[in-house]
Amino acid sequence: MKTLHPGLAAHLAGGVTTLARCWTLTRRDSIRLGFTDHDQDITFGSVLHLARSGLQASDASAELGLSVASEDVAGVLHAAGLSEADIRRGLYDGAEVAIHLVDWRNPDNRQLLDVMVIGEITRGDNAFVAELRSAAHRFDEERGRLYTLRCAADLGDARCRKVLSASNASVVATDGNRQVSLSGLNGFASGWFNAGRLTFTSGANAGHAVEVRRHVQLASVAVLDLWLETPLAIAVGDVVQLTAGCDKSFGTCQEKFANSINFQGFPHLPGHDALLQIAGNDRQQVFDGGSLFR
Repeated sequence: MKTLHPGLAAHLAGGVTTLARCWTLTRRDSIRLGFTDHDQDITFGSVLHLARSGLQASDASAELGLSVASEDVAGVLHAAGLSEADIRRGLYDGAEVAIHLVDWRNPDNRQLLDVMVIGEITRGDNAFVAELRSAAHRFDEERGRLYTLRCAADLGDARCRKVLSASNASVVATDGNRQVSLSGLNGFASGWFNAGRLTFTSGANAGHAVEVRRHVQLASVAVLDLWLETPLAIAVGDVVQLTAGCDKSFGTCQEKFANSINFQGFPHLPGHDALLQIAGNDRQQVFDGGSLFR
């Protein structure tokens, strides 16, 4: 049960109310934006909550237990300072949204109703609809360590411990969003950047990163296919940084990165082939539950 702010409780007891809803949005890059359904701007917590922002919220649903509560916020692109380019770049994916009930005559009288995160965002003609999910959605996420043949770490993270060096390259040809030809990568063999990370350091997509699907080295030019389209068009002359990719196998960890001591998988874990294997008369086959690799 929520305990109402004393000032807001007194206001509600007065009979006539002057209430509005405000959304304080914190993006992944820590930029904070404010919006309100009131017809005048409201400022609190050092954030200006814009009126006439083009935002409209649906009714929120809530259930007992650990069910995920949700509501939708619809808006007009640009009218609220929200651009399609920023949405496509993923700046709002997983952004935190604090929802307040505010007395617009005295914003100090306010109540935090909920803290939600942005889920799926759908875009139409100059408009968008963003799904807001309650914190209960975290219970649907995978937690803990998995026992798998392949490594569970991400290349270069705290568990992997491999120190990665980035290589700079320039775009010399492109289809605009999914394929790039790069100069400056002569020392790398084909496949070195498969599953690697490409980050734009200049151009319209500066700061945006995308995973590499395939890397083919053709003489002095490297041709890369990207897994996802870039938010904005790639242009010749754009500068990028690349880090190597890893398929998370033990062989790659050992041979490509010399990092097998930090491998976070279980390469000797029996797979489905061991379950389907038929026991024979060969005395060398011992199925006593011990290691198969001694």
